[in-house]
Amino acid sequence: MSSLVERLRDAANSHDAAAMAALFAEDYRSDQPLHPGRAFTGREQVLANWTSVFEGVPDFVAELVAATVDGDTEWGEWSWRGRHPDGASFAMRGVTVLRVRDGLIAEARLYMEPVESGGADIDAAVQELYRPPS
Repeated sequence: MSSLVERLRDAANSHDAAAMAALFAEDYRSDQPLHPGRAFTGREQVLANWTSVFEGVPDFVAELVAATVDGDTEWGEWSWRGRHPDGASFAMRGVTVLRVRDGLIAEARLYMEPVESGGADIDAAVQELYRPPS
């Protein structure tokens, strides 16, 4: 049987929001530690979110770069890409950590972020993030 992250990838690539939502427990808890205000509970919100994803990025592609399963925890490294209806590029990368209960995703921590194009190099990033003394 496929892991849940593999089934999640397949459902995402089928562009079927209902199939995506069916992989989640009714009382699913979502946490985005880098964006605490985005936390939510419930399968219905999963359905709403992925419906919007497929409308906003009609050619959405989910690539599972790497994955591992350890007991009831599944980790996935993702590359999501496509184009918005106006032709603008869409790209996100990151990691999801799923906790599985009764064959469904019960909880997840998402570390997904937009891919930066033309961002600062490493020296500038270190200066900005850590502000070392001159």
